[in-house]
Amino acid sequence: MSRILALDYGSARCGAAVSDPSGTLATPLAPVLRPDTRRGMQRIVALVAELEAARVVVGLPLSLSGEDSGQTRDTRAFVQRLSDRLNVPIETYDERFTTKLARRSGGVTAEDSRAAAVLLEDWLARNSQP
Repeated sequence: MSRILALDYGSARCGAAVSDPSGTLATPLAPVLRPDTRRGMQRIVALVAELEAARVVVGLPLSLSGEDSGQTRDTRAFVQRLSDRLNVPIETYDERFTTKLARRSGGVTAEDSRAAAVLLEDWLARNSQP
């Protein structure tokens, strides 16, 4: 398995986490500030290259009922802009409750990046090969 980069998109900060090559561990990274700006998008593209990420998983903020919200639409638009710049598969993944779980975990890493790590851990568990 290759490294996977997970993103917890927010217009001010985008949490980031990366898997180890075996797909077992998720490690939070420094968040990307203002990801919709040219500099923010360049940083995400650079992260994919630096980490040799084979896939990007972006948290999709669905409502508790599973419906789209304004933030969901913003995230889908971000994913589209990101897909215009990357040559790796990008997928969205339900991120409900990741921030709440990240708050409980505590730590010194930014909460958005801890939420990205929670998201990635769940994605890895659901997509691991037996």
